[in-house]
Amino acid sequence: MKTVYRSCSLCEAICGLEITVENGRVAGIRGDKADVFSHGHICPKGPELKAIHEDPDRLRKPIRRVGNDWHEVSWDEALNEVAEKIHAVQSAHGTDAVAYYAGNPNVHNYGSLLFAPRFIARLKTRNSYSATSVDQLPHHFAAQKMFGHPLLVPVPDVDRTDYFLVMGANPIASNGSMMTAPDIKGRLKEIQKRKGRVIVVDPRKTETVRVADEHVFVRPGSDVYFLLALLHVVFERNLTKLKHLGSEIKGLNEIKSMVMEFSPAQIADVTGIPANVTERIALEFTSAKSAVCYGRVGLSTQAFGGLCQWLINVLNIVTGNMDEPGGAMFPLPAVDTIGSDSKSESYGSFDSFRSKARGLPEFGGELPVAALADEILYTGEGGVRALITSAGNPVLSTPNGGKLQKALGSLKFMASVDIYLNETTRYANIILPPTSPLEHDHYDVIFNILAVRNTARYSPAVFDPPEGSMHDWEIFTELTRRLEEVRSGSKSKKTSRGIKPTDFLDRMLKSGPYGAETRIDLQKLIDNPHGIDFGPLTSVLISRIKTVDRKIDLAPDLMLADLHRLKESMIHTKDQIRAQSGSLVLIGRRHVRDNNSWMHNVAIPHGYGHGRKGSRLGTAAQHSGASINDLTDDESIDVLTGNAAFSGVPVQVRAAG
Repeated sequence: MKTVYRSCSLCEAICGLEITVENGRVAGIRGDKADVFSHGHICPKGPELKAIHEDPDRLRKPIRRVGNDWHEVSWDEALNEVAEKIHAVQSAHGTDAVAYYAGNPNVHNYGSLLFAPRFIARLKTRNSYSATSVDQLPHHFAAQKMFGHPLLVPVPDVDRTDYFLVMGANPIASNGSMMTAPDIKGRLKEIQKRKGRVIVVDPRKTETVRVADEHVFVRPGSDVYFLLALLHVVFERNLTKLKHLGSEIKGLNEIKSMVMEFSPAQIADVTGIPANVTERIALEFTSAKSAVCYGRVGLSTQAFGGLCQWLINVLNIVTGNMDEPGGAMFPLPAVDTIGSDSKSESYGSFDSFRSKARGLPEFGGELPVAALADEILYTGEGGVRALITSAGNPVLSTPNGGKLQKALGSLKFMASVDIYLNETTRYANIILPPTSPLEHDHYDVIFNILAVRNTARYSPAVFDPPEGSMHDWEIFTELTRRLEEVRSGSKSKKTSRGIKPTDFLDRMLKSGPYGAETRIDLQKLIDNPHGIDFGPLTSVLISRIKTVDRKIDLAPDLMLADLHRLKESMIHTKDQIRAQSGSLVLIGRRHVRDNNSWMHNVAIPHGYGHGRKGSRLGTAAQHSGASINDLTDDESIDVLTGNAAFSGVPVQVRAAG
């Protein structure tokens, strides 16, 4: 028997696990009580790593589709075919004829995170997509426009706040999202123990509402008006507090002028929130010793998701709760992908090119995933003719999955890097299955950027990879090499597996913010299996601002311009509310036992629909082939950011049968 300590890779909480192994099998998975961040907490997902590892439906060797049948093929044959077909499609139809889609699990796998970008770059295509534009792009958009970097996303300092205003989020079920906070329920209770308050603004009585101090109902899709009204109160009553950021911001007067049109009384009919309640919350927020507003999926998937995330940042800044303890803060991770250099340049691109079919703008080199189906169905020059997917199931997780399903059937070629035959990968010609999460090491590159405390932990593999298997990073390395060989017509002299993820990790740790101070490197993390704690979040924003003029832009031009769309929408909203009286709208929800739609069998995914014909299922999959995303509209987006706007869809409900 042996014991291995590692982090859970099934959600953003990255809880520490204690995994016991006996006779080559997982004997038990429990929370690591000595973990410096999670202190023994885990949710029902963590133990299911055993089920994933042992799942008989998990693919272990490459398979090729011939008609409706699947046959195992060798790695060499499969990799060569993928490279050759990519080259053939691009030679015939141009480089943009091949698209790439990355699902959520890629950010839970540092090997894929570090090595896939090189392969994507070698594709030389503008048709790159990811799950980012399903529900979190507004966060990155606001961060890039205000602070100069898409990863400078503020995180609620829940461990020290006295007033936690939660909007469109259900952290009890999601374990935190864009906020890495293991045992969030315990952290919320600690707020209340120190006489603080937790206020939830949500259309539904969620799991988080049940532990909150107050639930404020808001009409779906109207959160942007509530935020504007809160700011109206702040400016009308001269309650602004800029603190140490006062000399670092611009656009304050523009914000003040903008919010004067949205008083609590003016927006009450639209939001369903009485004016006196809006005023009270604004006053409570500004008078609290520390406060933070946090909004998540419910806000990001609205028609004005970009404005919502922007206004949340503005509210935290003008009330003195940005980059302050107990407010919205910025982690300083051991592997720092943002850096504190003084370069005067803005990081990230926007609208440097657009999709062919609908003219939607790119962000950070990616097009909105809501455009993917139309790009495949587009018959003109530059249309997508081949697709590579990595750990994603967009048929279930993106709007109008039925349309995408139809589009996938028209492709000339498709390949998937995935451990399952699911509703998306069933359309692939080749599936390349990587090792299971327990068969490779891991470091949480992304989620330490979003963590409520500065820590670092390295996770060794629990099992040696089976002979003849490949890790994600090895698959991407080989595809890159073979694609280059096919294009050049000659064999590469380079060794394809010379550089490993640990090489990059060690280098990044040494050059990070704690490298020189604490001499941290990979070996030090290995010697500390329960992680290393660098302490609570500190005020670091000023040194990390990446805008060209090194100022926080409270009023980016694009956000101000989008207010015209908001005003036009408000004119019609009241009439729509009266016309739709008694009707229903569809909103999202989360459950603590749910996982994203890439997961199969061991957890019920929020995408649902795993009973569809063509998916390989086990006995645990007992739900129908219908997906809620078949009801959503891929043409409904947040015009500002391109993020899908599938929340608040009008629906009619009738009894089945």
